[in-house]
Amino acid sequence: MKLEPRISVITLGVDDLDRAAGFYDAMGLERNRKFTEGVAFFQMGGMILALWPRAELAKDAGLADTPPTASGGEAVPGFSGVALAYNTRSEAEVAAILDQAETAGGRILRPAARAFWGGVQGYFTDTEGNLWEVAHNPEFPIDTEGRIALPQ
Repeated sequence: MKLEPRISVITLGVDDLDRAAGFYDAMGLERNRKFTEGVAFFQMGGMILALWPRAELAKDAGLADTPPTASGGEAVPGFSGVALAYNTRSEAEVAAILDQAETAGGRILRPAARAFWGGVQGYFTDTEGNLWEVAHNPEFPIDTEGRIALPQ
């Protein structure tokens, strides 16, 4: 199993979901109306922009919601508030991609497990600490070219 060269979802952790969603609405993006409870999704061509409360995103990934800081000229890593997501075509692929990430030197934060929204998900960080979610959501179809779509 290999990671396909694509990103399915970019999730921005936000402090005020209504304000952030309003901003992207005002920028001309159309918010998905099927999934609106505690999240905002916007179709962006063949990928999705998601807005989710920052504390909820950190909790879902198993991280403390501590922002990066600088101390004495040194950067101290923390939660950036951003997660990239790779959506899979099957539930079994979630664990396989997480295994591949760990073998490649990444760190598993949450192994593959049933998600509160009904699919399967897990999280890892790459060797630089960047957060990735690996998920299978049967309601978000992926076409043969790797483009993901929000249901209408």
